[in-house]
Amino acid sequence: MDETVAEFIKRTILKIPMNELITILKAWDFLSENQLQTINFRQRKESLVQHLVRLCEEKHASLNDAALLDIIYTQFHQHQKIWDVFQMSKGPGFFFFNHKMFSQKFPKYSKRLPVSFRETEENAVWIRIAWGTQYTKPNQYKPTYVVYYSQTPYAFTSSSRLRRNAPLLGQALTVASKHHQIVKMDLRSRYLDSLKAIVFKQYNQIFETHNSTTPLQERNLGLDINMDSRIIHENIAEKERVQQITQETFGDYPQPRLEFAQYKLETKFKSDLNGSILAEREEPLRCLIKFSSPHLLEALKSLAPAALFSRIQKLPCSSGSHSQGTQDLSSWQMDC
Repeated sequence: MDETVAEFIKRTILKIPMNELITILKAWDFLSENQLQTINFRQRKESLVQHLVRLCEEKHASLNDAALLDIIYTQFHQHQKIWDVFQMSKGPGFFFFNHKMFSQKFPKYSKRLPVSFRETEENAVWIRIAWGTQYTKPNQYKPTYVVYYSQTPYAFTSSSRLRRNAPLLGQALTVASKHHQIVKMDLRSRYLDSLKAIVFKQYNQIFETHNSTTPLQERNLGLDINMDSRIIHENIAEKERVQQITQETFGDYPQPRLEFAQYKLETKFKSDLNGSILAEREEPLRCLIKFSSPHLLEALKSLAPAALFSRIQKLPCSSGSHSQGTQDLSSWQMDC
Protein backbone atom coordinates (compact mmCIF):
# COMPACT_ATOMS: atom_id res chain seq x y z
CA MET A 1 0.00 0.00 0.00
CA ASP A 2 1.31 3.41 -0.93
CA GLU A 3 2.48 5.65 1.92
CA THR A 4 0.15 8.40 0.73
CA VAL A 5 -2.84 6.04 0.99
CA ALA A 6 -1.74 4.86 4.45
CA GLU A 7 -1.49 8.45 5.69
CA PHE A 8 -4.87 9.27 4.15
CA ILE A 9 -6.55 6.33 5.91
CA LYS A 10 -4.79 7.16 9.18
CA ARG A 11 -6.00 10.79 9.15
CA THR A 12 -9.54 9.75 8.30
CA ILE A 13 -9.76 7.19 11.12
CA LEU A 14 -8.36 9.71 13.61
CA LYS A 15 -11.30 12.02 12.80
CA ILE A 16 -13.91 9.35 13.52
CA PRO A 17 -15.30 9.39 17.10
CA MET A 18 -14.76 6.10 18.92
CA ASN A 19 -18.49 5.52 19.40
CA GLU A 20 -18.99 5.69 15.60
CA LEU A 21 -15.89 3.79 14.48
CA ILE A 22 -17.28 0.26 14.23
CA THR A 23 -20.43 1.52 12.48
CA ILE A 24 -18.43 3.44 9.87
CA LEU A 25 -16.01 0.56 9.32
CA LYS A 26 -18.92 -1.82 8.70
CA ALA A 27 -20.51 0.65 6.30
CA TRP A 28 -17.15 0.90 4.51
CA ASP A 29 -17.31 -2.88 3.95
CA PHE A 30 -13.61 -3.08 3.10
CA LEU A 31 -12.31 -5.05 6.06
CA SER A 32 -13.71 -8.53 6.61
CA GLU A 33 -15.72 -9.52 9.65
CA ASN A 34 -12.81 -11.65 10.89
CA GLN A 35 -10.45 -8.67 10.62
CA LEU A 36 -12.88 -6.43 12.52
CA GLN A 37 -13.07 -9.00 15.33
CA THR A 38 -9.31 -8.72 15.85
CA ILE A 39 -9.62 -5.03 16.75
CA ASN A 40 -9.44 -4.07 20.42
CA PHE A 41 -11.61 -0.96 20.67
CA ARG A 42 -10.58 -0.43 24.30
CA GLN A 43 -6.97 0.37 23.48
CA ARG A 44 -5.63 3.88 22.89
CA LYS A 45 -6.76 5.54 19.66
CA GLU A 46 -3.19 5.77 18.29
CA SER A 47 -2.58 2.03 18.73
CA LEU A 48 -5.98 1.20 17.27
CA VAL A 49 -5.29 3.34 14.19
CA GLN A 50 -1.95 1.62 13.62
CA HIS A 51 -3.68 -1.76 13.81
CA LEU A 52 -6.32 -0.68 11.28
CA VAL A 53 -3.70 0.68 8.89
CA ARG A 54 -1.85 -2.66 9.03
CA LEU A 55 -5.09 -4.48 8.19
CA CYS A 56 -5.60 -2.15 5.23
CA GLU A 57 -2.04 -2.83 4.08
CA GLU A 58 -2.75 -6.56 4.14
CA LYS A 59 -5.66 -6.01 1.77
CA HIS A 60 -3.66 -3.60 -0.42
CA ALA A 61 -6.05 -0.67 0.02
CA SER A 62 -6.11 1.74 -2.92
CA LEU A 63 -6.62 5.50 -3.03
CA ASN A 64 -10.23 4.93 -4.06
CA ASP A 65 -10.80 2.67 -1.03
CA ALA A 66 -9.48 5.45 1.22
CA ALA A 67 -11.69 8.00 -0.54
CA LEU A 68 -14.77 5.83 0.04
CA LEU A 69 -13.99 5.74 3.77
CA ASP A 70 -13.78 9.55 3.73
CA ILE A 71 -17.14 9.77 1.91
CA ILE A 72 -18.81 7.60 4.56
CA TYR A 73 -17.35 9.72 7.34
CA THR A 74 -18.66 12.86 5.60
CA GLN A 75 -22.12 11.29 5.28
CA PHE A 76 -22.16 10.80 9.05
CA HIS A 77 -21.01 14.40 9.62
CA GLN A 78 -22.77 16.33 6.87
CA HIS A 79 -23.31 19.35 9.14
CA GLN A 80 -19.56 20.02 9.20
CA LYS A 81 -19.80 21.21 5.58
CA ILE A 82 -21.60 24.19 4.07
CA TRP A 83 -23.78 23.02 1.18
CA ASP A 84 -24.87 24.90 -1.94
CA VAL A 85 -27.66 23.91 -4.32
CA PHE A 86 -27.38 23.67 -8.10
CA GLN A 87 -30.33 23.26 -10.44
CA MET A 88 -30.09 21.87 -13.96
CA SER A 89 -32.53 22.10 -16.85
CA LYS A 90 -33.82 18.83 -18.22
CA GLY A 91 -32.74 17.50 -21.57
CA PRO A 92 -35.11 16.03 -24.19
CA GLY A 93 -36.41 12.51 -23.78
CA PHE A 94 -36.48 10.12 -20.82
CA PHE A 95 -33.25 9.22 -19.05
CA PHE A 96 -33.12 5.95 -17.13
CA PHE A 97 -30.55 6.43 -14.40
CA ASN A 98 -27.81 3.86 -14.08
CA HIS A 99 -25.08 4.31 -11.48
CA LYS A 100 -22.37 2.63 -13.55
CA MET A 101 -23.26 4.65 -16.65
CA PHE A 102 -23.34 7.86 -14.60
CA SER A 103 -19.85 7.26 -13.17
CA GLN A 104 -18.50 6.38 -16.62
CA LYS A 105 -19.92 9.53 -18.19
CA PHE A 106 -18.69 11.75 -15.34
CA PRO A 107 -15.46 13.18 -16.80
CA LYS A 108 -12.28 12.37 -14.89
CA TYR A 109 -10.42 15.15 -16.77
CA SER A 110 -7.05 13.51 -16.06
CA LYS A 111 -5.40 10.85 -13.92
CA ARG A 112 -4.23 13.64 -11.64
CA LEU A 113 -7.84 14.39 -10.68
CA PRO A 114 -9.25 11.37 -8.77
CA VAL A 115 -13.03 11.10 -8.55
CA SER A 116 -14.80 8.59 -6.28
CA PHE A 117 -18.47 7.57 -6.20
CA ARG A 118 -20.76 5.97 -3.64
CA GLU A 119 -24.43 5.20 -4.16
CA THR A 120 -26.83 5.31 -1.19
CA GLU A 121 -30.21 3.77 -0.50
CA GLU A 122 -31.90 7.14 -1.13
CA ASN A 123 -31.06 6.97 -4.87
CA ALA A 124 -28.33 9.50 -4.25
CA VAL A 125 -24.83 9.41 -5.64
CA TRP A 126 -22.08 10.87 -3.47
CA ILE A 127 -19.16 12.15 -5.53
CA ARG A 128 -15.79 13.10 -4.09
CA ILE A 129 -13.35 15.17 -6.14
CA ALA A 130 -9.80 15.95 -5.04
CA TRP A 131 -8.82 19.00 -7.09
CA GLY A 132 -5.39 19.44 -8.58
CA THR A 133 -3.72 21.15 -11.52
CA GLN A 134 -1.16 20.19 -14.12
CA TYR A 135 1.47 21.58 -11.75
CA THR A 136 0.19 20.35 -8.39
CA LYS A 137 -1.01 17.00 -7.03
CA PRO A 138 -4.65 16.63 -5.94
CA ASN A 139 -5.20 17.71 -2.35
CA GLN A 140 -6.97 14.76 -0.75
CA TYR A 141 -7.64 16.75 2.42
CA LYS A 142 -9.63 19.58 0.79
CA PRO A 143 -11.98 17.81 -1.62
CA THR A 144 -15.36 18.85 -2.98
CA TYR A 145 -18.34 16.61 -2.22
CA VAL A 146 -21.32 16.42 -4.55
CA VAL A 147 -24.65 14.74 -3.77
CA TYR A 148 -26.77 14.10 -6.86
CA TYR A 149 -30.25 12.59 -6.59
CA SER A 150 -31.09 10.48 -9.63
CA GLN A 151 -33.99 11.51 -11.87
CA THR A 152 -33.91 15.05 -10.44
CA PRO A 153 -32.33 18.28 -11.69
CA TYR A 154 -30.73 19.05 -8.31
CA ALA A 155 -27.21 18.58 -7.00
CA PHE A 156 -25.83 19.65 -3.61
CA THR A 157 -22.18 20.58 -3.33
CA SER A 158 -19.83 21.39 -0.49
CA SER A 159 -18.21 24.79 -0.88
CA SER A 160 -14.60 23.69 -0.39
CA ARG A 161 -12.39 24.91 -3.29
CA LEU A 162 -15.43 25.06 -5.55
CA ARG A 163 -15.34 28.65 -6.80
CA ARG A 164 -12.44 28.13 -9.20
CA ASN A 165 -13.58 24.67 -10.32
CA ALA A 166 -17.34 25.29 -10.57
CA PRO A 167 -17.40 25.40 -14.41
CA LEU A 168 -15.65 22.00 -14.64
CA LEU A 169 -17.97 20.48 -12.07
CA GLY A 170 -21.06 21.92 -13.79
CA GLN A 171 -19.98 20.47 -17.11
CA ALA A 172 -19.35 17.06 -15.57
CA LEU A 173 -22.76 16.99 -13.84
CA THR A 174 -24.72 17.99 -16.93
CA VAL A 175 -22.91 15.46 -19.12
CA ALA A 176 -23.30 12.55 -16.68
CA SER A 177 -26.95 13.27 -15.81
CA LYS A 178 -27.97 14.25 -19.38
CA HIS A 179 -29.09 17.74 -18.43
CA HIS A 180 -28.35 21.08 -20.01
CA GLN A 181 -27.78 24.43 -18.32
CA ILE A 182 -26.83 24.45 -14.65
CA VAL A 183 -27.34 27.41 -12.28
CA LYS A 184 -26.47 27.98 -8.64
CA MET A 185 -29.46 28.67 -6.41
CA ASP A 186 -29.37 31.19 -3.59
CA LEU A 187 -29.70 28.57 -0.88
CA ARG A 188 -26.96 27.54 1.51
CA SER A 189 -26.96 25.59 4.76
CA ARG A 190 -24.99 23.14 6.85
CA TYR A 191 -28.06 20.91 6.95
CA LEU A 192 -28.26 18.88 3.75
CA ASP A 193 -31.58 17.24 4.67
CA SER A 194 -33.20 20.65 5.10
CA LEU A 195 -32.02 21.84 1.68
CA LYS A 196 -33.34 18.63 0.19
CA ALA A 197 -36.71 19.14 1.90
CA ILE A 198 -36.94 22.66 0.47
CA VAL A 199 -36.09 21.95 -3.18
CA PHE A 200 -38.02 18.66 -3.26
CA LYS A 201 -40.97 20.29 -1.45
CA GLN A 202 -41.05 17.55 1.17
CA TYR A 203 -42.46 19.89 3.81
CA ASN A 204 -46.20 20.54 4.19
CA GLN A 205 -47.31 24.15 4.38
CA ILE A 206 -51.05 23.44 4.30
CA PHE A 207 -52.83 24.84 7.31
CA GLU A 208 -54.54 22.03 9.21
CA THR A 209 -57.70 22.66 11.18
CA HIS A 210 -57.39 21.33 14.70
CA ASN A 211 -60.35 19.35 15.96
CA SER A 212 -60.44 20.88 19.36
CA THR A 213 -63.18 22.28 21.52
CA THR A 214 -60.80 24.88 22.95
CA PRO A 215 -61.48 28.32 21.45
CA LEU A 216 -58.92 29.49 18.88
CA GLN A 217 -57.80 32.47 20.95
CA GLU A 218 -57.14 30.27 23.99
CA ARG A 219 -55.14 27.72 21.96
CA ASN A 220 -53.08 30.28 20.04
CA LEU A 221 -52.47 32.81 22.76
CA GLY A 222 -52.09 30.43 25.70
CA LEU A 223 -54.99 31.95 27.66
CA ASP A 224 -56.16 30.23 30.80
CA ILE A 225 -59.92 29.67 30.87
CA ASN A 226 -59.85 29.88 34.68
CA MET A 227 -58.17 33.28 34.80
CA ASP A 228 -59.65 36.23 36.64
CA SER A 229 -62.54 37.62 34.56
CA ARG A 230 -61.55 41.17 35.56
CA ILE A 231 -58.29 40.87 33.58
CA ILE A 232 -58.67 42.45 30.15
CA HIS A 233 -56.28 41.39 27.35
CA GLU A 234 -55.77 44.11 24.76
CA ASN A 235 -55.62 43.47 21.01
CA ILE A 236 -56.71 39.84 21.29
CA ALA A 237 -58.28 39.95 17.82
CA GLU A 238 -55.10 41.36 16.24
CA LYS A 239 -52.88 38.86 18.03
CA GLU A 240 -55.17 36.04 16.97
CA ARG A 241 -55.05 37.24 13.34
CA VAL A 242 -51.25 37.43 13.31
CA GLN A 243 -50.99 34.02 14.96
CA GLN A 244 -53.33 32.43 12.44
CA ILE A 245 -51.53 33.97 9.41
CA THR A 246 -48.20 32.82 10.80
CA GLN A 247 -49.56 29.34 11.35
CA GLU A 248 -51.05 29.18 7.84
CA THR A 249 -47.75 30.32 6.35
CA PHE A 250 -45.36 28.16 8.35
CA GLY A 251 -47.43 25.47 10.04
CA ASP A 252 -46.98 24.01 13.53
CA TYR A 253 -44.08 21.71 12.71
CA PRO A 254 -40.34 22.50 12.78
CA GLN A 255 -39.04 24.32 9.72
CA PRO A 256 -36.25 23.02 7.47
CA ARG A 257 -32.97 24.31 8.84
CA LEU A 258 -31.68 27.04 6.53
CA GLU A 259 -28.81 29.33 7.51
CA PHE A 260 -28.25 31.56 4.47
CA ALA A 261 -30.49 33.14 1.83
CA GLN A 262 -30.19 36.14 -0.44
CA TYR A 263 -32.63 38.01 -2.69
CA LYS A 264 -32.48 40.69 -5.35
CA LEU A 265 -34.59 43.69 -4.34
CA GLU A 266 -35.98 46.25 -6.77
CA THR A 267 -37.99 49.13 -5.31
CA LYS A 268 -39.07 52.75 -5.79
CA PHE A 269 -39.71 55.50 -3.24
CA LYS A 270 -42.89 57.53 -2.96
CA SER A 271 -43.05 60.93 -1.28
CA ASP A 272 -45.44 63.87 -1.05
CA LEU A 273 -42.56 66.27 -0.47
CA ASN A 274 -41.54 68.45 -3.39
CA GLY A 275 -38.02 68.08 -4.61
CA SER A 276 -37.54 64.59 -3.27
CA ILE A 277 -34.60 63.16 -5.15
CA LEU A 278 -35.47 59.53 -4.52
CA ALA A 279 -39.16 59.97 -5.39
CA GLU A 280 -38.32 61.62 -8.73
CA ARG A 281 -35.87 58.91 -9.66
CA GLU A 282 -37.23 56.94 -12.61
CA GLU A 283 -34.82 54.03 -12.32
CA PRO A 284 -35.70 51.68 -9.45
CA LEU A 285 -33.17 51.08 -6.71
CA ARG A 286 -31.63 47.63 -6.88
CA CYS A 287 -29.71 45.83 -4.18
CA LEU A 288 -28.88 42.39 -2.86
CA ILE A 289 -30.35 41.45 0.50
CA LYS A 290 -28.68 38.69 2.50
CA PHE A 291 -30.16 36.82 5.45
CA SER A 292 -28.19 34.65 7.85
CA SER A 293 -29.19 32.94 11.05
CA PRO A 294 -28.52 29.66 12.86
CA HIS A 295 -32.13 28.78 11.94
CA LEU A 296 -33.35 31.30 9.38
CA LEU A 297 -36.90 30.03 8.77
CA GLU A 298 -37.69 29.69 12.46
CA ALA A 299 -36.34 33.23 12.96
CA LEU A 300 -38.64 34.58 10.23
CA LYS A 301 -41.53 32.63 11.74
CA SER A 302 -41.02 34.39 15.08
CA LEU A 303 -40.99 37.94 13.67
CA ALA A 304 -44.74 38.50 13.27
CA PRO A 305 -45.81 37.20 16.72
CA ALA A 306 -43.04 39.36 18.19
CA ALA A 307 -44.64 42.40 16.48
CA LEU A 308 -41.51 43.05 14.40
CA PHE A 309 -43.53 42.70 11.18
CA SER A 310 -47.11 43.76 10.68
CA ARG A 311 -47.82 41.54 7.69
CA ILE A 312 -46.46 38.31 6.28
CA GLN A 313 -47.87 37.44 2.91
CA LYS A 314 -46.81 34.41 0.91
CA LEU A 315 -46.49 35.37 -2.74
CA PRO A 316 -47.60 33.08 -5.56
CA CYS A 317 -45.07 30.84 -7.29
CA SER A 318 -45.24 32.97 -10.42
CA SER A 319 -43.69 35.89 -8.59
CA GLY A 320 -40.31 35.17 -10.15
CA SER A 321 -38.37 34.49 -7.00
CA HIS A 322 -34.63 34.78 -7.40
CA SER A 323 -34.32 31.38 -5.72
CA GLN A 324 -35.86 29.19 -8.39
CA GLY A 325 -37.72 26.14 -7.13
CA THR A 326 -38.08 27.41 -3.57
CA GLN A 327 -40.83 29.97 -4.00
CA ASP A 328 -43.11 28.45 -1.35
CA LEU A 329 -40.56 29.07 1.39
CA SER A 330 -38.45 31.94 0.14
CA SER A 331 -40.93 34.33 -1.53
CA TRP A 332 -42.52 36.39 1.21
CA GLN A 333 -43.64 39.97 1.31
CA MET A 334 -43.06 41.42 4.76
CA ASP A 335 -44.02 44.92 5.82
CA CYS A 336 -42.49 46.57 8.87
